[in-house]
Amino acid sequence: MATNIIQTTPESEIVSSRIVNFKIESVFEAFANPAHLKNWWGPAGFTNTFNEFDFRVGGKWSFIMHGPEVGNYANECEFIKIEKPTLIAWKRLSQPLFQVLFTFESLAESQTKIVFKMLFETAKECSKLKPYVIDKNEENFDKLEVELEKLND
Repeated sequence: MATNIIQTTPESEIVSSRIVNFKIESVFEAFANPAHLKNWWGPAGFTNTFNEFDFRVGGKWSFIMHGPEVGNYANECEFIKIEKPTLIAWKRLSQPLFQVLFTFESLAESQTKIVFKMLFETAKECSKLKPYVIDKNEENFDKLEVELEKLND
């Protein structure tokens, strides 16, 4: 069952964005297709094992992120809104709890602005992760650009 996107304030959001030199359809496909997503999702050095990827509203995304040195991090998510090729939103069902709003805006024929918003119920919850995830989100975007290069060869 899909839910609405929570209403937040700037204090309860972490926002990362980047402009990439790829078509919006390619950027959306890099997420929507698990064969591509598993290659770039997560910070530098992380790999993924996807157990389930049901890309539809109400569908589950279950995966394990494997840290570069130690640690396996289970993630359980549910897609709550998908508007091809401009928006993908999901909520985490595992801790820490938050929603993600991932938007794509075509700026030119081969240029797309990506905005990755992590939405928290409270500023306190947000502040626990903010010191760590801003740099990690940039690493994630770096890996996405590498994957997009492969997609567009």
